[in-house]
Amino acid sequence: MTTSWPEGSNGILAPYAADPAQSRGRLYPEDESEHRSPFQRDRDRIIHSSAFRRLKHKTQVFLEHEGDYFRTRLTHSIEVAQVARTLAGAFGLNQELAEAVALAHDLGHTPFGHTGEDALDALMKPYGGFDHNAQAIKIVTSLERHYADFDGLNLTWETLEGIAKHNGPVLPPLPFALAEYDARHPLDLHTYASAEAQAAALADDIAYNHHDLHDGLRAELFSTDELAELPILRDCFAAVDAKYPGLNYYRRRHEALRRFFGVLVEDVIRVTRANLAEVQPQSADDVRQAGRPMVQFSAALWQDLKVIREFLFTRMYRAPGVVMMRQEATKVIETLFPLFMRNPDELPKQWRADVDNATDQQALARIVSDYIAGMTDRFAIETYARLVDEDMTDRTRSLRIL
Repeated sequence: MTTSWPEGSNGILAPYAADPAQSRGRLYPEDESEHRSPFQRDRDRIIHSSAFRRLKHKTQVFLEHEGDYFRTRLTHSIEVAQVARTLAGAFGLNQELAEAVALAHDLGHTPFGHTGEDALDALMKPYGGFDHNAQAIKIVTSLERHYADFDGLNLTWETLEGIAKHNGPVLPPLPFALAEYDARHPLDLHTYASAEAQAAALADDIAYNHHDLHDGLRAELFSTDELAELPILRDCFAAVDAKYPGLNYYRRRHEALRRFFGVLVEDVIRVTRANLAEVQPQSADDVRQAGRPMVQFSAALWQDLKVIREFLFTRMYRAPGVVMMRQEATKVIETLFPLFMRNPDELPKQWRADVDNATDQQALARIVSDYIAGMTDRFAIETYARLVDEDMTDRTRSLRIL
């Protein structure tokens, strides 16, 4: 088949960029599209997946009922994808691959964010544990069951690699779900990922450091004056005040956070360009084999971000209202898991065939874990209310962080 991919999909790229024409392909071979590159198709399949839609009602920091202005896993993923495309463009990388990895990077998250993941991981310790990155791989290779010819989305090797190890090499012992797939379709987990996946990983850091500060201000968990005393932000607020003296409170903080966002992006671009100039990779595999990440923050900015993250941890992630929500969320997960293990008939009909084929308790636990991990916050609370305590929905909604 001849292809006529749009200009820019695989146009003038750096020699170390991932070239869709040289992709290692898909586990199940498919004819190429005449109009979309392989990485564009990956991106589109991710966007159209059920798991991606469910991110709309999965916690970033605040539960869904707290307000319409706070980020969810879906809006977070969209923001990460935007930054990933910007970084990829600055380095001459394949923007579609960076975007695909960014959009998929949180697909494996449980309800209630990291609180749900911690609870599910503890429950799954006897059965191999739980890891949201590995779960994202399981979703896109198995749990999405819509296509006639295969389970999963049948993404390219490069996109799967990026999802699996965008944060760096994955060393033994491997998370259960990742080891299971890697045995069928090796992803070279011992090396670094492509530069595109590395760009997606730094885009994640940029996005959440920026929007968690914004959401914390809106929730009034800390003040603008407190924020203006933090590293990086101190200079951002000073620049806004110098240019716009007497600016409205809301516009002032938005302008400062906008500059903070820009500082992070510009730092990554400067440092990464220096790394690439030093190593001079001539292929995507040269990036993978470089022995260190190419896409990085500077050491000085990284230290400043550690101070900001410690501030967020203390004032936001462990704020009393957030802790109360974490306790309720943990109770939901810790109750539903053993309930479904004892009564797998409570699982929906489409999961019954998997249950019937489960050969032991470990196999059953993986099914129950997959089901719970796929729940949205709202559905998990409603399921708990239906099966355990009908007052849970009202009680949870009565807990307000704001």
